[in-house]
Order: sequence, then C-alpha cells, then structure tokens
Amino acid sequence: MAIIELNKAKKTFGSGHKQVDAMKETDFTAEKGELIAIIGPSGSGKSTFLTIAGGLQSPSSGEIIINDQNLSNMNEKSRSKVRLKEIGFILQASNLVPFLTVDNQMKLLDNVKKDNMTKKELDKLYEDLGISDLRKKYPADLSGGERQRVAIAKALYSKPSIILADEPTASLDSERAYEVMELLKKETKSNDTTTIVVTHDIRLIDYCDKVYKMTDGILKLQEKQESEELKTS
Repeated sequence: MAIIELNKAKKTFGSGHKQVDAMKETDFTAEKGELIAIIGPSGSGKSTFLTIAGGLQSPSSGEIIINDQNLSNMNEKSRSKVRLKEIGFILQASNLVPFLTVDNQMKLLDNVKKDNMTKKELDKLYEDLGISDLRKKYPADLSGGERQRVAIAKALYSKPSIILADEPTASLDSERAYEVMELLKKETKSNDTTTIVVTHDIRLIDYCDKVYKMTDGILKLQEKQESEELKTS
C-alpha cells in the first residue's frame, strides 16, 4: 500500500530570470515496509525533496499525498497535525531541546502525542543505539555522534508510519553508521514503516530496497546494476 505519493510535484524558487527549479516535476511512490535511499551530490535537490515529502514545505505545483491525505489542499495547521501523527524526522541538525535531558526529550513527545513506545521498548531502543548511559545528560554534554543517536531515538519513539532521514549517519563512525542502518531496517520491516534516507554514503545503499538518484532536481530510480556500479565508481 502506498504511504507517500508525489504526483507531478515541483518546487521553484525565485521568479523570472532568477527562477530556479530546485525539484523538477516529480512522480514518486513509497510503500509500507520499504527502506529507500535518495543519493546525489550537494545541491541536487535531495533535501528539497525530503522536506516536500514530509510536508515541511509545499510544492509550487503538484500533489503530496500521505496515507491518503492530500497535503496540497491543507493549511499549515492541518499539515502540522499530519506530520505529528505520521512522520518521524531525523535531520542533520539534531534539533534537540537544549534544556532537556535525553529522557525528557522523549517525555516532551508524550505531551503532544499518545501511543508512543513503552518504557521497555524505549529501554531496548536506547540499548540498540548505545545511549543507555546518556539518559540524564543534556545535549551540550553530548558529542555530535551522541546527539545524532538521541535524535534518531526521538524520531523512532513516537512510532511513526514514515521516517524521513537527512544524512542520519553523517556524524557517526563507520561501525556505528552500519548499526544505525541495521536498526532503521529492522524498524522498517518489523513495524511496516516507510523509511526514506537521504545520504552521500554509497555504502549504505546495501540496506535499502530501492535507490533513487537525484541530479539537478531530477529524481530517477536506479536499477540494481546501476546501484552496484555506484558503489564501485
């Protein structure tokens, strides 16, 4: 079942001779239980695609449909409700609240959304991410990699139907990066979640069901042979 659909979605900035098509007209579908990678150079439109797919910004034209809800026809308040209910974001900036401990970052979500992880599930998630001993620490006391792992825990804690991750392993060493991708794959498959990962790290595509490449605002599905060639190029 399709959980995200982009129908002829396009994003343009500026006007006239200064107009830039950050994302050209795009059709895209992601199913439940799929782990998808979006690769491409900096400035290719990957982050624009991710923010549009997550309803953080509206397309200039076309439709964005999330779980049968057409975000293109909604105001910002309605889109915010969909994001809160459906989507877990993992962004390059960890976006942690500076005056809250790791545990309280999670408790904050309990104030705005129900049906989050149980204590037992959260304990296991902390263990899987190697952050069990960081519960009482504040973001300022954490390394960049630790903050990123806490941000991943925060995104997964609310049990979203969609996970959108922008370079989720950028601050992690290779071993921890692979562990995080294993975890994302496990969460995707066991919970029938849809996960889309924007990454520069070609090694991570081995974990993914589909790989798309974005070049100059154009999104293209890569065939298996093309994906293999990317890893050796």
